[in-house]
Amino acid sequence: MPAPASLAGLSAWIVTDGKAGDENQCIGIAETLGLAYEIRRVPARGPFGWTAPWGPIDPRQGPGRASGALAGPFPDLLIASGRRSVPYLRAVRRATLGRTFTAFLKDPRTGHDSADFIWVPDYDDLRGPNVFTTLTAPHLVTAARLAAARRKPDPRLAALDGPRIAVLIGGDSRHLSYRAADMKRLVTDLRKLAGGERRLMVTVSRRTPPALRDALQALAAETGGFFWDGTCGNPYVGMLALAEAVVVTSDSANMVSEAVSTGVPVLLFDLPRTYIRHRRMFAGLAMAGALKPFMGHLEPLSYKPIDATPVIAQALAAAYAARRDGLAGR
Repeated sequence: MPAPASLAGLSAWIVTDGKAGDENQCIGIAETLGLAYEIRRVPARGPFGWTAPWGPIDPRQGPGRASGALAGPFPDLLIASGRRSVPYLRAVRRATLGRTFTAFLKDPRTGHDSADFIWVPDYDDLRGPNVFTTLTAPHLVTAARLAAARRKPDPRLAALDGPRIAVLIGGDSRHLSYRAADMKRLVTDLRKLAGGERRLMVTVSRRTPPALRDALQALAAETGGFFWDGTCGNPYVGMLALAEAVVVTSDSANMVSEAVSTGVPVLLFDLPRTYIRHRRMFAGLAMAGALKPFMGHLEPLSYKPIDATPVIAQALAAAYAARRDGLAGR
């Protein structure tokens, strides 16, 4: 989707506590809108982080200071995500008397009127006149990036001599932990999938249990695949671009959202205690023909790529334009 002309070139802050998942969602929206953005990271630790989203900001990070998260001239738009950023969004609204348009991605937990525009996934309960919902989440895996990665493939992936399967592995979280039985089942099913000259392209998370990481690295080497060890550039987009199918673990709704933007079959490795709200998203994707459970073999699936990022960006642009026109008419 082209950047809406009314937003291209406007200034923006992206405000998070540095969590990659939150920050990447905000960047995906800002880049789609053609915004000139700065990343402003708020403290993730300490008492002010503990009391977020309801408490105050750290006064050392406040507006009007020479340094800190809110230093300098205020932007036209502020896009925030993560509970620790909510007090800082509130502080900017207060300091600018609402002149800075504020957008929040995911539920701020402080009500629908916490920002001018709020996006939440369909499976969240928050609703309101300024709340916009989609089945999947925004991200950085754009159609343009996928096309570029296909035109100029990563040499490490291009060298694989068979059909390529991207394998996206998450890890332990406060919602669930990988049990020994889960890890054994995953490695066993991936070994089956790698039969018939298929090549696995594996990437893991910082949260991936070390035993699983080691087993997957050994499996990739054993079957002639690729395992990204964290060096020499992240091939994540390239893996998705070249994949004939994607296997992804159910602990990450973000990775599933990125996987279905490819249009290739997505196979979900289900983990016990997967967040129930994420299961609602997975059910919606299954109904759309994009996703099936991973059982150690490929599944024929045909669907158009599902990418919520431009849809959310356009809704935000429309909300900004309506707010601007309303102020101009006063």
